Amino acid sequence: MGVLSAYEPKEVFKFFEDICAIPHGSGNTKQISDYLANFAKERNLKFRQDELGDVIIWKDGTIGYENAPTVILQGHIDMVAVKVLGCDKDMETEGLDLEVNGDYLSATGTSLGGDDGIAVAYALAILDSNDIAHPPIEAVFTVDEEIGLIGADFLDCSDLKGRYMLNIDSEEEGIFIVSCAGGMNALAKLPYETEEKTGTVLSMNISGFKGGHSGAEIHTGRLNSNIALGRMLYSLKGNFQIVTVSGGEKNNAISKVSDVSLLVEDAASVQSALANKFQEIAKEYETVETGIKIQFCVEENVTVQAMTTCSTKKVIAALLDHPNGIQRMNPDMESMVQTSLNMGVVAMEEGNVVFSSAIRSSSETEKFALLEKVQCFFDILGGSVETSGVYPGWEYNPNSTLTDIMTEAYKEQFGKNPQVIGIHAGLECGLFASKLPGLDAVSIGPEMHDVHTTDEVLGISSTARTWTLIKNTLAKIK
Repeated sequence: MGVLSAYEPKEVFKFFEDICAIPHGSGNTKQISDYLANFAKERNLKFRQDELGDVIIWKDGTIGYENAPTVILQGHIDMVAVKVLGCDKDMETEGLDLEVNGDYLSATGTSLGGDDGIAVAYALAILDSNDIAHPPIEAVFTVDEEIGLIGADFLDCSDLKGRYMLNIDSEEEGIFIVSCAGGMNALAKLPYETEEKTGTVLSMNISGFKGGHSGAEIHTGRLNSNIALGRMLYSLKGNFQIVTVSGGEKNNAISKVSDVSLLVEDAASVQSALANKFQEIAKEYETVETGIKIQFCVEENVTVQAMTTCSTKKVIAALLDHPNGIQRMNPDMESMVQTSLNMGVVAMEEGNVVFSSAIRSSSETEKFALLEKVQCFFDILGGSVETSGVYPGWEYNPNSTLTDIMTEAYKEQFGKNPQVIGIHAGLECGLFASKLPGLDAVSIGPEMHDVHTTDEVLGISSTARTWTLIKNTLAKIK
């Protein structure tokens, strides 16, 4: 008996629990891709699995729906795999430990992967069913969405007939998403020089920041720990050199933790100055960041490779002045972010401090203008910037038939209209719209909170209500 065997909808949670037992962090999706291929083989369903691991599974329409318009059910099979400090789970090789708290499902010590495992579970439940009315189905499962929509970008869509697409990659029940921002990954590399020195090393860790999705939650005013670290280091007076620096886990997640070790002359005074600056920053963000903390460790008489004073200053400048957060609000849609950057990861690699960021914008020109701003900044510091995962936005269609059909199904179920909005976060719909002319798409999903973090939860009753909405929508496309 699984953890979720007592919960409805059983047919959905059965597959979700199967998925959670398979490691499927971004870049580690072969096993779950093969699981989907085997699922199709066992049911004699036509399927295609490409070299990256994207999978498409076809199923004919049920009786009375044989000639109905084909519907694409779409979601991604990778998750943001993160764990709490001290968790010994190997997320490359081990499945998740699920737990239920009231009406919410989570994973012990790790992220849950409801984003986007629940889409896969919904689609598999439909493909597995014998009694759900539906049009011809093309279930499209893509890899590595979380690190740049890589699978959707690579996927050959030439054999897809569907022009209605239900993307199940949203996190707020009752909200239909009908447009999204485009984006890209920017990786800045700043070379540094070192010199061998012996002395006192002061190490500092700042943690407990809320973090969150860099698209869906960039407007919340949450503090990026890497930006806080830059402010703290710049405030120091006296002689010190950086030995190591790091922060964040994913470029599309607001950084929750940062670390630095410094070669210092007077550890006590440097520690006091850093602690004072930390308290000043904590006061500024006290209504948003309620759990941030700072820790220190001092080692005497150690020999290290410390960055030169010049390199130290450049790294601090990059931390302090790197563009981050909202750059512009949308002038036409109230309260919608148009352009942003999340400086998500700082790391030391092969003689460079690297700054990995997610750039997003619903304006193609603003997206590339922000990239140029980052490139110009690192040119001045003597660094360079590489890009990857460039993807287009998804333009709003005011004449969407699918939105009308789904709105009718929602109103019949709930007695009210859904919210129909555009979002700042990236969705694969933009790439599919660019490959499938005339595509009519809507993105929905059950209630989820704190995705991409170890606090991620999935609403159980919301999952059931969304399942009903999906089935009712399919029944109306006849």
